[in-house]
Amino acid sequence: MSERECRNRRYTLVFSALTVLLFAVFLLNLSMGSRQIPMEDILGILGGKADPAMETEAAILMKIRLPRILMALILGGALAVSGFLLQTFFANPIAGPFILGISSGAKMAVAVVMITVVARFHTSSSGMLVLAAFFGALGATSMILLLSQRIRNMAALLVAGIMIGYICSAITDFLVTFAEDSQVANLRNWSMGSFSGMAWEDVRTAGCIIAAAFLAAFFLSKPMGAYQLGEAYAQSMGVNVRLFRAALILISSLLSAAVTAFAGPISFVGIAVPFLVRAAFGTAKPLIVIPGCFLAGAVFVALCDLIARMALSPMELNISTVTAIFGAPVVIFMMVSRRQGNRGER
Repeated sequence: MSERECRNRRYTLVFSALTVLLFAVFLLNLSMGSRQIPMEDILGILGGKADPAMETEAAILMKIRLPRILMALILGGALAVSGFLLQTFFANPIAGPFILGISSGAKMAVAVVMITVVARFHTSSSGMLVLAAFFGALGATSMILLLSQRIRNMAALLVAGIMIGYICSAITDFLVTFAEDSQVANLRNWSMGSFSGMAWEDVRTAGCIIAAAFLAAFFLSKPMGAYQLGEAYAQSMGVNVRLFRAALILISSLLSAAVTAFAGPISFVGIAVPFLVRAAFGTAKPLIVIPGCFLAGAVFVALCDLIARMALSPMELNISTVTAIFGAPVVIFMMVSRRQGNRGER
């Protein structure tokens, strides 16, 4: 068997495993909860052949659990792809929307909208929140790009990104002091990260936004692969580097903004999942890693959401708490392994 055939076989096996895990986690999320629903009943409800006596189970499944798990899958995949795009842009595996303060910028913008616009006009929409989060994420990203012109050391640039995140969080806390008690409660619940209360309108809006951004990222796979080999090589292959970098940042900001607008800030997914995907596939090719990141991110976040719901039931944990528990050790391992690799090269 040739080396190419071995690689293709490995890709097929990993994609198949991720697909199986995706369906398993999907069904587990539908089945488990304060009210257990047997798998055969779930299949009957989804197939439109449910017993009329199961009206309560059907309502729980279709109005609560199904929108929630679909949002966890969609947003989890988006967050992982966003992290991979940022890691490609900065050529650093530690880069991610949460670490670089991009999620904090989106959070700050959404807080401004929730405290000012909603308070004055008593109305809001998912589109408005996504738009606010996008401009907040883009603002934080622009600050990082400006700093990158002066700070060439990537470690220092990451620290600068963390500082931007702290500044955005401080501004958010300052705004909260002028908010009403009901607004503070809503903002606090949202800012801790949760998929609770998702509706079908949210699924449709998030699905359309993330599908468009994902397709745009996927179509950039070829120039992205050239960019991974260096800007000079990408230019020699006919890539307009300035336009490509702008597109990469816009797509990444849109993906992370959509996640933050709908579910609040979610930590470590954008760093840990791309690392695990690259290790599983044994390659960093965007054509393979981008869809792999989406599948793995969907599985990871949906599994974390299941744990968040069930670990201390009936009390529910924040999704970001669970993703940090599982994602932070992966990041630590990644940093240690990279350091040992650098020592080995010396």
